[in-house]
Amino acid sequence: MLLSWAVPKGPSLDPSIKRLATQVEDHPLEYADFEGVIPAGEYGGGTVMVWDHGAWLAEVPDVDEALRKGELKFTLDGMKLKGSWVLVRTRGFGRSSRPSWLLIKHRDAVASKRDITLEAPRSVISHRTLAEIARDGGGDVARAATGDPPNAGF
Repeated sequence: MLLSWAVPKGPSLDPSIKRLATQVEDHPLEYADFEGVIPAGEYGGGTVMVWDHGAWLAEVPDVDEALRKGELKFTLDGMKLKGSWVLVRTRGFGRSSRPSWLLIKHRDAVASKRDITLEAPRSVISHRTLAEIARDGGGDVARAATGDPPNAGF
């Protein structure tokens, strides 16, 4: 299974910026390369993009225990994201029954003030924007485009 979090504003390479990460349903490994449109009304409905791809390594001996305690430290070796990160559970926001977390980049050699979401907004699989994936899959292009940066092009 893939442990899964939604990061609405995308990750930040700047350790001073904390990004909301909402834990979502774990996904089967087969979903790791899924890109397309999930019909409205179905779980996870909307446009899905594989924004980054790579490997992760826990920086703690027991991931389950770290998640229970509310602090998971890990290293990413992705095409876009690299280095050390942490997920920290918060008391929650809004009315969601799911735990809210903060995704924070650790200060390391790859930390940066660059905005990776603006610099590299396209899929690592298809090189499309969210709007292009929606258009090609018969989804809501206008809604999907709200997740693309203004200069992503469509």
